[in-house]
Amino acid sequence: MLVLYILLQLTWGFPQTLIGFIVFMLNIRRSHYLYHGSVVTVWISKSSLSLGLFTFISDDPFCYYPSYREQYDDSSFARMLLVHEYGHTIQSLIFGPLYLLAVGVPSIAWSFLPCFVDKRAKENISYFSAYPERWANKLGETVTGDESIGEPV
Repeated sequence: MLVLYILLQLTWGFPQTLIGFIVFMLNIRRSHYLYHGSVVTVWISKSSLSLGLFTFISDDPFCYYPSYREQYDDSSFARMLLVHEYGHTIQSLIFGPLYLLAVGVPSIAWSFLPCFVDKRAKENISYFSAYPERWANKLGETVTGDESIGEPV
């Protein structure tokens, strides 16, 4: 299965894997490891990101999710965030070259557009309630067997 995962990311998921490789090379001096076939980089960023075969995990995972700090320690939350991001790599396998449009754009819009940021704040809506994020959690948990990020309590 691992070989198939890598082969599909390099072919069907080529556009996002190519971008991921470029970002990986820009962060080559950072810490890297493998997680279920994904090349994981701990980078200096407030955000985490998945691009095909490559996953980039924030060096400050609680930055955008301070309410989770009350529930989880750093390593537990970072691991759940990794499972979430891995779920995005599975979405990459599903959508292939359409991933950036079908998942990437909605995810980035939900993350950073002021209208959505304000809506989440005003209505106390979890970031992980939007379809690409909720689905990434589910996929990550299903494929890895590890726990992803749920709704904050």
